[in-house]
Amino acid sequence: MPIDAEAIADRRRLRRKISFWRVVGVLALIAAIVAMGYSASDRFGFGAGAQIARISVNGLITGNQRLADLMERVGESAAVSGVVVSINSPGGTTTGSEEIFRNIRRLAEKKPVVAFVDGTAASGAYITAMATDHIVARETALVGSIGVLFQYPDVSGLLDHVGVKVEAIKSAPLKAEPNPFTPTSPEARAAIMQVVNDTYDWFKRLVRERRHMNDAELATVSTGQVFSGHQGVALKLVDAVGTERDAIAWLEREKGVRRNLPVRDWKPRGDRDLSIFALAAAGADLAGLENLAGALRRSADGMAAARLDGLLALWHPSEK
Repeated sequence: MPIDAEAIADRRRLRRKISFWRVVGVLALIAAIVAMGYSASDRFGFGAGAQIARISVNGLITGNQRLADLMERVGESAAVSGVVVSINSPGGTTTGSEEIFRNIRRLAEKKPVVAFVDGTAASGAYITAMATDHIVARETALVGSIGVLFQYPDVSGLLDHVGVKVEAIKSAPLKAEPNPFTPTSPEARAAIMQVVNDTYDWFKRLVRERRHMNDAELATVSTGQVFSGHQGVALKLVDAVGTERDAIAWLEREKGVRRNLPVRDWKPRGDRDLSIFALAAAGADLAGLENLAGALRRSADGMAAARLDGLLALWHPSEK
């Protein structure tokens, strides 16, 4: 059966439409890849030209090799003229806080570094702030909480109530103490107290050396309490109150950093921002599915939750 001219014309128009939308789709995909590449380059600090690097320390502080690698990359970058460490954290483990302190001090040997306390720099996060050359905090920020904490549960009463007894054969009385299954002995409590006091002395030595305090000044701030940024200036915990712009102005004024440089966020490689959840969230954003994107990011946050072990330099606002 012969095909009439109108049907042939319809088929040609359909082919042209399909070809057109294929080209549009390919171009859109290319544009999305370029945009994501540009975003990633900005996120990981690969922007062209001189810049100030911003390193964010948020949430609970634990040992983090990716953050150590990030600081090494920032220190080696010829494009970075100065560094702002933006802090909003209640602290974390003492070992994690010690690690980040030493990494920032190594970075400070290569680049001028200033801390900006955007919300909270308590306990281990205050150790982070002290590692920089200058501390600027918002007037209502929280700083301090200089102290060390060792926590463990005691469920021996519960076990007695349900009729369960946990036996242990130990090489020495203080092995595996404190034990949550038995009441803490005076000897075990004294041994742990020695460790806490030794770590507390280390913390106070850092404060004395980095903040240039005498004995009386150190005794005032090392009670474990937090102070506002405004209080922190008089107590020598903070150098000035202000915004991130004030912190950058200090780099320009005191460290010779060129004025009006762009501030770039540097992120650890392999951070959760490149997880499958984050990539899916980015795709949902492009598709206009904001609710789905939010749910995917919350899933990524949940999987990235930190686990804390050992001694803590952590502010607990809910504790009595």
